[in-house]
Amino acid sequence: MGYIKLGLPKQSDEDITALLGSDHHPQFDNTCRSSAGIMTLSAVENGFRSPKAAGEDSQNVDVPETAHQISRDSWFQVGFVLTTGINSAYVLGYSGTIMVPLGWVGGVVGLIAATAISLYANALVAKLHEFGGRRHIRYRDLAGFTYGREAYSLTWALQYVNLFMINTGFIILAGSALKCYEFKQGLLRNLGTSNPLQAAYFLYRDDGLLKLPYCIAIAGIVCGMFAIGIPHLSALRLWLAVSTFFSLVYIVIAIALSVRDGVRSPPRDYSIPGHGISKVFTTIGAAANLVFAFNTGMLPEIQATIRKPVVGNMMKALYFQFTVGVLPMYAVTFVGYWAYGTSTTTYLLSSVSGPVWVKTFANVSAFLQTVIALHIFASPMYEYLDTRYGITGSALAPRNFGFRVMVRGGYLALNTFVAALLPFLGDFMSLTGAFSTLPLAFILANHMYLTAKKNKLILAQKLWHWLNVCFFGLMAVAAGIASLRLIAVDSKTYHVFADL
Repeated sequence: MGYIKLGLPKQSDEDITALLGSDHHPQFDNTCRSSAGIMTLSAVENGFRSPKAAGEDSQNVDVPETAHQISRDSWFQVGFVLTTGINSAYVLGYSGTIMVPLGWVGGVVGLIAATAISLYANALVAKLHEFGGRRHIRYRDLAGFTYGREAYSLTWALQYVNLFMINTGFIILAGSALKCYEFKQGLLRNLGTSNPLQAAYFLYRDDGLLKLPYCIAIAGIVCGMFAIGIPHLSALRLWLAVSTFFSLVYIVIAIALSVRDGVRSPPRDYSIPGHGISKVFTTIGAAANLVFAFNTGMLPEIQATIRKPVVGNMMKALYFQFTVGVLPMYAVTFVGYWAYGTSTTTYLLSSVSGPVWVKTFANVSAFLQTVIALHIFASPMYEYLDTRYGITGSALAPRNFGFRVMVRGGYLALNTFVAALLPFLGDFMSLTGAFSTLPLAFILANHMYLTAKKNKLILAQKLWHWLNVCFFGLMAVAAGIASLRLIAVDSKTYHVFADL
């Protein structure tokens, strides 16, 4: 059984948002039990498994209606979901987008500090998952329950923008991986083959026809096919192991080839590039990238899939993500910068030299891992659409399959169009970190915790959370200005549908 189906009337968005604020808006309280699509966790789990079999108590916690599976996954699987996101192909850009603008001291200290701060902020959100006796399986649900209906809508808008831009960046990454090198007919002759299948495997052309917008279109099609075939986040399972394998492939190859180049190269320049105001804006943009590197902006949606106890198990998953999970990212980021210094590109595999087949293997692995990672960050939108239109039952049912083809395909088609229109990867990372990741992961997390626990916090704790809210608020404004300036500068250099 891959879904939750309730014998309750379908609610409009207005009813749902009104319900979320019921504890703070008594006029909605009478509606809470009768028509909100809320059920107890014990009722949810009766359709999936025995709570006693999992060694859990029978405490009742209200859970909203959803068409996707919840409370099914171990903390270890959820930890791999988080690690898949943190070690996606985006890590191949951190040497150029974080280390180059910040240098050795700023980059190393910044990454370590961002790791600790991100773990803290994510832990705050995780601890609010059952706040008020309800299971908040969506970020917007938690915000709506804490503040009211306006916060529900605002949080959903921020989250949508955040995930849309992340997914657009993933498609740009996948397209860049396909186009990273051009295949030459002379190379085929040197390899002693003219097999067209081998040429197709390498995805290289010698006539310049395989431009970045075409590669982005191919990436969008493949991502769409994967989204149609995988109905929900919990269904990834084996694909998480596949994703981990692909991540290790391109990370290990990038590290090995970077070390090889670094040993052979003359001393590198590690000075921070730029002068005056340009240098300041670049540094601020890199700080936004630090935030982007560690935060998903969808922690409650991921936590919704975890087994009880949901807070304890989620903390285990977070500790796994921010200890074992960050090591590959640290390694490839620091080694890449060590090998190439200020000349490091925003896609590390375009800087390395070595056997073509090895680089090809790394790029194809980056492409395939990106397809899987994108599905994670698109899952909140899929869950919303599936629940909104009652897509329940077998994933292969004609109606359900057709819905995924049309709706998910259309959503990814829009992502793909934007990716091809404005393929500036570094700009996407900075803008996303400034306008959505910072507010969701830090400002909202600290303020929600402050609001929810205000009667249990001492004065020093309250001041600490207010300090975080103010600091990250100022940082979001500064990073937003810096990222918009970066886009304005790039718009003078590049054109729409650019073949970068």
